[in-house]
Amino acid sequence: MRSHYLRCAGRELHFTEWGAGQTEVLIAWHGLARTGRDMDDIAAHLADRYRVICPDAVGRGLSEWSPVPEVEYCLDFYVKQAVDLLDQLGLQQLHWLGTSMGGAIGLRAAAGVLQGRVRSLVLNDIGPELAAPAVARIRAYAGQPAAFRTVGELEAYLRQIYRPYGELTDAQWRRMAETSVRRLPDGRVTPHYDPAMVLQFEHHPVDYTQWAAWDQLRLPVLCLRGESSDLLTPEIARAMTQRGPRAELATITGCGHAPALNVPAQWALVEDFLSRQR
Repeated sequence: MRSHYLRCAGRELHFTEWGAGQTEVLIAWHGLARTGRDMDDIAAHLADRYRVICPDAVGRGLSEWSPVPEVEYCLDFYVKQAVDLLDQLGLQQLHWLGTSMGGAIGLRAAAGVLQGRVRSLVLNDIGPELAAPAVARIRAYAGQPAAFRTVGELEAYLRQIYRPYGELTDAQWRRMAETSVRRLPDGRVTPHYDPAMVLQFEHHPVDYTQWAAWDQLRLPVLCLRGESSDLLTPEIARAMTQRGPRAELATITGCGHAPALNVPAQWALVEDFLSRQR
């Protein structure tokens, strides 16, 4: 793994790179309140065949926080940063894997400014419409992140709120804590993102309603749905297989929102899909 920084759309963007030198490229983008390090396991697995780029979205992880959060924390700005990143890296053809928000970014980009450059799309527990109760749940914890005296307490908290991710090993939970932590001025620790990123839901209330973009997609799509997901309902997932690009749908047992992409069975679903698009 290599760590890099580039200024994209006027903000410094951090990303990790796996499999440098591979011809086939995969962009792996994380969820709303997470970081690119969530993709470590699947990126490491695919790195002998793909060059995997895992960004931290603006306001998350090691990327710059926006000074105008009400303007820049939205899908259009995330797409703008993604295009700038790809242009600077000279990437003309790529595959896109996105968890939750990362999938929504990929959907919008592939239907719009990156149409023809994104060759295939893997959506991890996200679709063109979100279930309102799940959005309320996420806003409740993401907008007011908890703070703790120790990293151990933060890890225990992450184990609780991200239980729907599925079975993680102790080492994986520890890595999540260590790659998700920032220290506050009073010495306590809290998750590593800008709480203002939830302003997206206030200032861009229809950002995640993307059926029009969905119907414009002209590429293969794989949708992974957590069996008990409260964000991507069975009805929305079923509709995704019947209109637009008519996605392939795979249900991940033992998971909710969103599968952690951390075990061989989940890697195999992604790997098989991508291999058919080469």
